[in-house]
Amino acid sequence: MNLQKVWITLLGLLVAVNLQAHVGSPGVVFEGKAGPYSLLVSVNPPEVIPGTAQVQIIVENGGIDHIWVKPIYWYAGDEGSPSPDEALPSEENPNQYEGLIWLMSSGTASLEITVEGSLGKGVALVPVMAASTAQKDMEPQLGWILAGLGIFLVVLMVTIIGASVSDGTLDPNQEFTRRYRRKRWVGAGISAFVLGLILYEGNEWWQSWADDYQRYMYKPYQATSTILEDEGGRVLNFAIDTTYLSYRGRSSRTSYLIPDHGKLMHMFLIREGSLDAFAHLHPQRVDTITYQVKLPPLPEGKYFVYADIVRWNGFAETIADTVEIPAEELPTRLASVGKNSLYEDPDDTYIISNPVGSQQAQLAGNNIVICGKPGTETPLPDGSTAIWEHQSSEPLVAGKLYPMTFAIQDPEGNPAELEPYMGMMGHMVVFKNDGSVYVHLHPVGNYSMASQSVLESRIKEDQTLPTLPEPLQFADSIDQLIASIQSLEEQEREEFLMEGMVHEVEDETGEHAGHSTVMFPYVFPEPGDYRIWIQMKRNGQVLNSAFDVKVEL
Repeated sequence: MNLQKVWITLLGLLVAVNLQAHVGSPGVVFEGKAGPYSLLVSVNPPEVIPGTAQVQIIVENGGIDHIWVKPIYWYAGDEGSPSPDEALPSEENPNQYEGLIWLMSSGTASLEITVEGSLGKGVALVPVMAASTAQKDMEPQLGWILAGLGIFLVVLMVTIIGASVSDGTLDPNQEFTRRYRRKRWVGAGISAFVLGLILYEGNEWWQSWADDYQRYMYKPYQATSTILEDEGGRVLNFAIDTTYLSYRGRSSRTSYLIPDHGKLMHMFLIREGSLDAFAHLHPQRVDTITYQVKLPPLPEGKYFVYADIVRWNGFAETIADTVEIPAEELPTRLASVGKNSLYEDPDDTYIISNPVGSQQAQLAGNNIVICGKPGTETPLPDGSTAIWEHQSSEPLVAGKLYPMTFAIQDPEGNPAELEPYMGMMGHMVVFKNDGSVYVHLHPVGNYSMASQSVLESRIKEDQTLPTLPEPLQFADSIDQLIASIQSLEEQEREEFLMEGMVHEVEDETGEHAGHSTVMFPYVFPEPGDYRIWIQMKRNGQVLNSAFDVKVEL
């Protein structure tokens, strides 16, 4: 049975809560290699740490003897991490393995998956951002039951202690006098006071733990987006507010960001309500908390803003905001507030499409694409065609993993020759129409390649905790790296970025597969109406396509 059939015929994955890296989109999906074995891994991290992550692993090839899963924490390294647990075969399918893995600490973590079988031994590393994102509330009925039992036990204890210092000291046939009655009440009173003091101190201790949990529970960065006017056009100014994140410590500073796919920040703008304007931009850092990017000719309106970043320890997260883009020009204001002037990033792109609920574009522009549906051909501006290879008669269901495959045909109807775009054969953004779900993913899954690289380096190096460099020195070195990547010619830049994509899907010859088709594994977290944007590259031009789909329960 091939892997695609396995994907389509099984996989009911449980839905977790919103995590930091994916707004409203649960868990991590990984598609790649563990040595000679081809794997598809789904991880649903817990919403409370410590907690158990649900892991499902599908193996395409080879006879499997054992699969071991081991959590490795960035701060502890390999030697400081716990021993692995074995994933057991699923009753539904022999190619599927399942396990529950305890994540005991918050922060950047990974699951090391070791496969042993007929093809030998292989290891894969799946990044997981472990963070407490919710505080559980006790059900009222259970609370009342426990309160009643507690009162019963306290009354019983007071009664027992009162009797033990009075009735319990009497000899057989000895009269129970007023003196013994007084001793009973004194014993009961003292025991009630002591038990009350214990309960009070216990409640204070428990409340302090609850307050600490609430204080250290994951909170995303906040930001303020504004539109400035530059001589060359409008500029989006993105100012990150980190003042309330002091609990994260020094390493939470935005000086300690690292590039992912050669960019320090991937920003997506989506026009609220109609969803008919979409942009994938890459703001430039002008100081440690301020990023700016030249805006393409987007129409006026309120926009969702999602900025994906990765910290130096591999922790990936999304900063969400909104911004109002006006129609008229603003009074001239200085847009470049940093030491570097803004440049035109060749990887920035945008499209205009039809509003949700309509098949006609209502905005003017040269880069217009009408959204397609599963199984239908969608014309693109360069004359090529995008097809979502999913049967329109087969409903999409929330909580199920799908191999979402997209094919590009050239104007003559032949398979198009696709090129890498920022080191990947494709990028996809999944967005629920009400804004509650957003995720940026790739053919290898929805994890950050930068996070994986950081964790792999951490495992290989000395096990002592890496020394945090000076913030400005670190930021300067990263800026120099990005500038050197940006200065490369397009082909050199893509080759450089492709070197780090160690889990890009390859065919039997070792070449990167998917030259005309690209597959994105994904689990829709909840039912509803979604719009999906696909970005691939052909003849040096980024091809943007969009698709609308309804996901059922």
